[in-house]
Amino acid sequence: MRALLSVSDKRGLVEFAQGLKALGFELVSTGGTYRALEDAGLEVTYVSDVTGFPEILEGRVKTLHPRIHAGLLAKPTPEHEAELQAQGIPRIEVLAVNLYPFRETVARGAGFEECIENIDIGGPAMLRAAAKNFAAVLPVCDPDDYPAVLAALREGVSPEFRRRLAWKAFAHTAAYDAAIANWLADKPFPKQRFLALEKVSDLRYGENPHQAAALYRVEGEVGPLLEAEVLQGKAMSYNNYGDAEAAWNLVSEFDAPACVAIKHQNPCGVGVGAGPLEAYRKAYAADPISIFGGIVAFNRPVDEATALELKPVFLEVLLAPEFTEGALRVLAAKKNLRVLRVPAPARGAYLDMKRLRGGVLLQEGDALNLVEDALRVVTPEAPDEAAWADLRFAWTVVKHVRSNAIVVAKDGQTLGIGVGQTSRVEAARHALEQAGAEAQGAVLASDAFFPFDDVVKLAAQHGVRAIIQPGGSKRDEDSIRAAAEAGIAMVFTGVRHFKH
Repeated sequence: MRALLSVSDKRGLVEFAQGLKALGFELVSTGGTYRALEDAGLEVTYVSDVTGFPEILEGRVKTLHPRIHAGLLAKPTPEHEAELQAQGIPRIEVLAVNLYPFRETVARGAGFEECIENIDIGGPAMLRAAAKNFAAVLPVCDPDDYPAVLAALREGVSPEFRRRLAWKAFAHTAAYDAAIANWLADKPFPKQRFLALEKVSDLRYGENPHQAAALYRVEGEVGPLLEAEVLQGKAMSYNNYGDAEAAWNLVSEFDAPACVAIKHQNPCGVGVGAGPLEAYRKAYAADPISIFGGIVAFNRPVDEATALELKPVFLEVLLAPEFTEGALRVLAAKKNLRVLRVPAPARGAYLDMKRLRGGVLLQEGDALNLVEDALRVVTPEAPDEAAWADLRFAWTVVKHVRSNAIVVAKDGQTLGIGVGQTSRVEAARHALEQAGAEAQGAVLASDAFFPFDDVVKLAAQHGVRAIIQPGGSKRDEDSIRAAAEAGIAMVFTGVRHFKH
């Protein structure tokens, strides 16, 4: 019996080889794997002694040889066995291969030539050959599988086990090739775009109990939420993940200490303050009803005082970059509360995806913030310093609200949020009515332009003093005129933030 081992990831290699040797396998190896086995005192044959051909082209060609691939591809039939014997080629019953670290090389910013040299050719070829012929060969690409492979060889290898290893090998090479193709494309939307997904965990169910669901990681991407450490509480659900992502995306936008409360992936209360406690009090006061059963995120460490304020409120998930020991002691009393330590803010470019039946919509994620040079005051009345601060705050929030979206805010606190209305004026009416008397002297932000002047007139009736919106409507002049007549300062951003 023969086993060929050629691995980049050498975790568990020596122990696996020792187990194979104890089972009577002859070991064949290459390069660094050969040296690691020899240094461990194992008897091992160099691959060139099998092929009768030296490694050439700086190691680019060493296993691409009929004496290797025939040993991997021969079916367990009398005809193939006779051909092998006629050529003097032994079978290879176990192949352990994992591939050159191409993705890791790209991730650390290596140069083009180094990345090219880390594209494995011989490894995928052998792994695919062994996986195709899994009825006769065990293709092993994951060091975590070494103990199970040894156990199966001792106790008897089932067809199901062979098939699982073959699936894993083909998935491994497919993901590897996808990473290479995406890198070489060098643009976000090539003719063929590959997404390799790796399961993180099964979820209890999806949006509703009758829907199955799972969480996957996109290979080659880093997401703060997927790197989060769960400090306490029940397992995260499908809806928890969606809401937590929305909360973390929004709270990460702020430089000042901020708190965001989310319900059904929409903010229901947002506040900024001198510290997390003041920010939370503002977010809570913004909508003390909707926060029940919601998700709360902070962009500063949560201390004991803030945790004590949180304790009476029923929440599903709490996110922050850190929690003090005192805060964790307080929160431990809420055993079902999921507490997540998130290691990094959600910033920078990303690829946004929406599934269709039979297709996918891809777009660049909306990572654009206010472009200060593009801001344009279009009314005789200009915002004062305090109004400018509130306008920037409200604009940051409205970007994360489902369209049609309106946000009313004052003093670093949302007062009313109009979410997902089919009419912009209805979104404004909802936000302004929620704000009530507090709308007097507040500001209003709209995610898209006003097709009519009705929102401005409604805002004037509630005492709004400044409005920020993209502009760009054919009837902008109507809205500008209405704002000027009401003494409202209006700012155009030149940027729309639809969110569907």
